Amino acid sequence: MAELAEQTGCSEMTIRRDLDQLADQGVLRRVRGGAVSLLLRGEAPPFAMREREAVEIKQRIAAAVGALISDGESVILDSGTTALWIARVLAARRVTAIPLDLHSANALSAAPEVKLLLPGGQALPGTLSFTGYLAETSLRTLRVDTTVLAVCGLSTRHGLTAHELAEVPVKQAAMAAATRTIVVCDGSKFTRTGLGHVCPATDLDLVITDDTAPAEEIDRMRAAGVAVRLV
Repeated sequence: MAELAEQTGCSEMTIRRDLDQLADQGVLRRVRGGAVSLLLRGEAPPFAMREREAVEIKQRIAAAVGALISDGESVILDSGTTALWIARVLAARRVTAIPLDLHSANALSAAPEVKLLLPGGQALPGTLSFTGYLAETSLRTLRVDTTVLAVCGLSTRHGLTAHELAEVPVKQAAMAAATRTIVVCDGSKFTRTGLGHVCPATDLDLVITDDTAPAEEIDRMRAAGVAVRLV
């Protein structure tokens, strides 16, 4: 506990409180003097935990996406915490929005100028992302200007990947419905790979990330013909 406090600059009381909260979320198990992670390799942390990570970066990414969306556009917005920040930006715009989870749907529900369409399907626990036959079929009937995808992992070697296999066909249907696909992620996602393969990196029109992304991977993306914007 003292070592964690020294590394983070937080008090031991703060460390204990944070560990207790993570234990309540099922992320870890408290042991004498510390904690043991309960997350399996390749498993995504709980939504509430991810929502507090890299907030400033996600806000910058959301602002960059907002600048690329014109009033009157139709937008499919992926599930995830970065997508939630984008939903908050789009709530002030005149767009047709098709969010792929209930978190973003809620953020857009009271927006007076947003035409809100919901694809339906089963909402996964925690992420509340729409999955299954209803979601996939709904998306296949649409043709939209832009799809904004969030990712669990991204690289030139493995492409775009997701932790939840049920989300893979939904993301693929969202891409197929769009004229343009924008991928958003913070730099840490370039060092991770999810279990489910969504598409090769070369299928993407634009990647928006931040300057913590590995420079070598960004160079490989650009060499492969993928546009990358750092914010």
